Amino acid sequence: MPETPAAAPAALLTHAQSASSRIVDDIVTLVGHETSSYDLPALASGLDLLRDLTVQRLGRPDREERHPGGACGDTLTLTYEGTGPGHLALVGHYDTVWPTGTLSGWQQPEPSADGREKLSGPGIFDMKSGLAQGIWALKLARESGTPLPTVTFLFNGDEEIGSLSSRPVIEATAQGVDATLVLEPSAHGAVKTARKGTGIFQVTATGVESHAGLAPEDGASAITALAEFVVAAAAVADPAQGTTINTGLFKGGSGINVVAGHATAGVDIRVSSAAEQARVDAELDAIKVSDPRVRIDIDHAWNRPPMTLGPASVPLLTLAREVARSQGRPSLPDTAVGGASDANFIAALGLPVLCGMGAVGNGAHAKGEYIYPDTIPEQTALVAGMLGGVAEGGAWAGR
Repeated sequence: MPETPAAAPAALLTHAQSASSRIVDDIVTLVGHETSSYDLPALASGLDLLRDLTVQRLGRPDREERHPGGACGDTLTLTYEGTGPGHLALVGHYDTVWPTGTLSGWQQPEPSADGREKLSGPGIFDMKSGLAQGIWALKLARESGTPLPTVTFLFNGDEEIGSLSSRPVIEATAQGVDATLVLEPSAHGAVKTARKGTGIFQVTATGVESHAGLAPEDGASAITALAEFVVAAAAVADPAQGTTINTGLFKGGSGINVVAGHATAGVDIRVSSAAEQARVDAELDAIKVSDPRVRIDIDHAWNRPPMTLGPASVPLLTLAREVARSQGRPSLPDTAVGGASDANFIAALGLPVLCGMGAVGNGAHAKGEYIYPDTIPEQTALVAGMLGGVAEGGAWAGR
């Protein structure tokens, strides 16, 4: 007989434990197909693989739409009608920071100091494990017999480069559901309820070219000026306020014997508040370089707003903790992190959202990123239990 809604959360963990090896198999399948944010053919075939895997586990969706990404990976939405009230979105990106070809030669790590197994691969932690766990969460919840809400999966292929194409789809999807869970990796098991806002600034220096040996005084070096700017920009950071500034790309010049007439820098900025965002804008604009002949242009491209735990998300966090407690977890902490995600967009709209519902592991964006396979059942069961909890709450009390 189907379990009652009250009994389902604890039983879901047992069910997830029995399915753990199959969930791992699906994770390995997804990781085995590389999906660099900049490789459009690989992204297209990777999304096809992800869709096929979802259909294999859940059947054909009731509604499906593939949103072309243009210069970015496409965004896919798959909606499965529920057996109870409510509507929940599960959001995750399938692109990774790793260039195509990284998988070749990737080594598996040794177990941790306490003997726990690790499983590694490009994108396994950030965030292909979360994708597989989300699919299996709905599968396990269905098999429990508990009434479930309608579930919409949103898979986007450009999160690692700012969600430039997928942002409108993410925001529209979130506005049409009762709550959203973002399947990004957890913070060592903690839910992420606050994230920094991000800026992806391009700074351009335009100087005057001249022969470096015959007439150096006639030139105005864009490289020298931009180097001065970068050093001054680093000083604008305020780690105590959560503000960091990193110049990660620097290009310029046309020849070693030419005073550089052009240079560019890519600057990553993280802030925890709108006030810090405004301060950074003003102080970067005020930076002066020593040679007035060089013009500095700054593209203030703020990509994601800061995310905080808003009033709409508090009931969702409460539900997550209730489900975790019913499944035997003594606590489910929440935390703030420096990275940004698509949850930032949703939180900025004042909508219910929790992030970090995916893998437990470490090493995002680092060679050797890994997950702990022994945590897969509890993370999957947590999401599955929340599906039932949203249905129990009718059109969900958080809205």
